[in-house]
Amino acid sequence: MNIKLTASMMCANYGNLEKEVRELEDAGIDSFHIDIMDGRFVANYAMSLNDMAYIASVATKPLDVHLMIEHPNNNIGLFLSNLREGDTVYIHPEAEYHPSTTLQKVIDAGMIPGIAINPGTSVETVMEMLRIVDKVLVMSVNPGNAGQMYLPYVGHKIERLLLLKKEMGFELYWDGACGADKILEFAPKGIDGFVLGTTLLFGKGRAYADILKDVRELKF
Repeated sequence: MNIKLTASMMCANYGNLEKEVRELEDAGIDSFHIDIMDGRFVANYAMSLNDMAYIASVATKPLDVHLMIEHPNNNIGLFLSNLREGDTVYIHPEAEYHPSTTLQKVIDAGMIPGIAINPGTSVETVMEMLRIVDKVLVMSVNPGNAGQMYLPYVGHKIERLLLLKKEMGFELYWDGACGADKILEFAPKGIDGFVLGTTLLFGKGRAYADILKDVRELKF
């Protein structure tokens, strides 16, 4: 089964970020997940604009930029100008008065528009956005911190989104507390990709190549 694997770079070793990027690419990672947090939309600060721009400058694989910030439309140009055509930008619809305006700017810049859906956000409230985005990032934990526990009720939301995926024409990605058990359960159901953080990829004392090889060889 061909699933996309993206590395959550807020979990990487910042002592040598270029080495981390190179090793992940050599290991076969499909993209780099960049979590931008402003301390207001979520109660944490994570990666910065400069972190994102640096990874964009050294990586050959695409970036998936997850904007956990209030009113992203106010500063979306700063992010778009430091990305490459074909990179993905996710926004949270709750964070913007008119999310479709922000998404149109992403589209006009030649990038892939996406929305991220919090555990407490219903599918009904984002239905119209599903018609204009190419990717949907389902949060299986409340956003803002790595290493959280999976919220089981999110599984019901995923089932609904999987039914809408073909009709609306989007890809569906999983973010948060992603272990091999979640990949084994949800990849066969139609999840297109998974964000890998501390649960499966980082801080394991094993080579990234070995970990990703094990994931690719999971028996569905």
